[in-house]
Amino acid sequence: MKKSSIIGIIIIAIAIGVIISTYADSSTYGSFSDARESQTELHVVGQLNKDKKLVYNPQHDANYFAFYLKDKQGKECKVVFSGAKPQDFERSEEIVLTGKMVGDEFRASKILMKCPSKYNKDQVEIQEVQHTAA
Repeated sequence: MKKSSIIGIIIIAIAIGVIISTYADSSTYGSFSDARESQTELHVVGQLNKDKKLVYNPQHDANYFAFYLKDKQGKECKVVFSGAKPQDFERSEEIVLTGKMVGDEFRASKILMKCPSKYNKDQVEIQEVQHTAA
C-alpha cells in the first residue's frame, strides 16, 4: 500500500472515532421521572418554582446553590448545583439542567437559563465548579 493510502485510512478512522465519542457523550432530554429511572446524565427542562425559597449563602458555602424546579410534566424536584447562583436567576423564563438524580435530589452539573429580553432570547450557561483533591 502507498504511504498516502495508509495516512488517509488513519485520518478516516480518527474522524469516525471522534464522531462516535461525541454521539456517545451527548445526553438526552427527559423529566425528573426519567432521571429517577436512569443513572445516566440527562437534560431536564422546566421553570423555577418562585414560591419556594432559593438556598444560596456565599459566606457559608459559595459553591452550594439549591432551588426547586417544575419540569415540563409538572413534577417538582429539589435541584442542587455545585457552583455560584447565576445572576438574575429568578428572572429566567425557562431553565435547562444537565445532571442526574442522587437520592431525591437532582444534582445539576450545568444550568442553561432562557432570560426574558425585549429584543432577543438571551441564554446563559453556567457550569459547576470542579474541585481538585489537595
